[in-house]
Amino acid sequence: MIIRFWLIALTGFMLSGCVSFNLQDSLSTANDDLEDFTAGNLQLQRTQKQRELANARAELILSKPLDQTAAVELAMINSPAVQVMLANHWSESSSAALSGSIPNPVFHFERVSADHELEISRILSIGLLDLLRLPMLARGASIQLEANQVALAADTVDLVTQVRQAWVDAIVSQQLAIYAEQVFSSAEASADLAANMQAIGNFSALSRSRQQVYYADAATNLTAARHRALASREALIRLLGLNNDQTAKLQLPSRLPDLPGEPIAAPDATGAAMSSRLDVNMAKAGLRLATMHQGLKLLGDITDIEIAAISETVWSDDERESARGYELGIELPLFRSIGQVRNRLNAKSLMASNTFENVVRSAISHLREAYSAYRSNYEIAKHYRDEVVPLQQLISEESVLQYNGMLIGVFELLADSRAQIQTVQSSIEASGQFWLADAALRASLVGRPASTEVMMAASGGDEGGAGH
Repeated sequence: MIIRFWLIALTGFMLSGCVSFNLQDSLSTANDDLEDFTAGNLQLQRTQKQRELANARAELILSKPLDQTAAVELAMINSPAVQVMLANHWSESSSAALSGSIPNPVFHFERVSADHELEISRILSIGLLDLLRLPMLARGASIQLEANQVALAADTVDLVTQVRQAWVDAIVSQQLAIYAEQVFSSAEASADLAANMQAIGNFSALSRSRQQVYYADAATNLTAARHRALASREALIRLLGLNNDQTAKLQLPSRLPDLPGEPIAAPDATGAAMSSRLDVNMAKAGLRLATMHQGLKLLGDITDIEIAAISETVWSDDERESARGYELGIELPLFRSIGQVRNRLNAKSLMASNTFENVVRSAISHLREAYSAYRSNYEIAKHYRDEVVPLQQLISEESVLQYNGMLIGVFELLADSRAQIQTVQSSIEASGQFWLADAALRASLVGRPASTEVMMAASGGDEGGAGH
């Protein structure tokens, strides 16, 4: 009867503090909160049908040039790394939900016989402190689940930002490799012409050497540009999780998108940092957990109390005797100092409190920096597009007219042509830096600061000499 009572009471108490985790609900929440990043495509593929649908969608995406939005979708549905991230979230959140329950009760059965006597004992034991702490354990598990949800969102934003930036870098590197080939062709023609003119005595060895040095530099730059194009493409392939067949189908656009007509307005740094940033919410969850554990762990680390319900039955000859009772066991706190335990918990709480404050202050600073990089790179790219490139184009056109009028020689014409190509290369770099900063700003707005960089304009140098 006592055991039955304990079973009923224990079952009701444990069910009242039960914490559960539903993976699909968690992913739906992440997709809703991060619509601009996932477009609803965050899904753990647990069945063959889901994987087949994902493969079919990936094939459709790869059938045409891959824009940035399609690259993000392809990574979401195709990358094994995303599936690893989601499975890990499932595992950690399931463990967090389990932490909201207490250890299972222990049932002991004992049978002892001697001569004409048989004794059977049944003992059901459970930690009394565990029962008392169950509501706090459940609250702690709920906070941990919230922290895991924020961590999933943060990991997703990190991955999407990496894909966006890798896509930009792959296209920029592809374009620069094409222009590096044009510079190399120009330098090669210039070097050959210089060698022929020296052979007939119309060019000095010094002037010819200058052309040859420029040709050598152009060859080196071409090799580096080709490797950069391949490396950046492979980096994108890894993030997209493409296999060999999919890699062969990957097509990148020939150029980056045009700059937006107007940059986005400056965000409210303080408001954004305090209301929606993921890093702030993660630090806040850590502070809540540390505060709760302050009281939860203090008692549990010092002592424990175990209560057991006992039922015994003894048969002796033809007689039967039954006895029922309980047993109480208390762990004596002799070897653990309560002061040391309290100091450890106080240190963790203080660390969590200062971590939260540091993250809040850093969040505001990161957001200001990200927006500054965005605006600066926008102005630089716009300046190249509207001012520098048209001016260099005008210079090249005037050089052609002067060459046709025999006012300048072929080497001067080639030098102006190379200068125009290099200006276009700088413009491509500037545009790439803007789109990298755009991806970084979008990540920073939700609380995941990414690398920011402002392009420095290249200084003009010796273009290989005009032969004078």
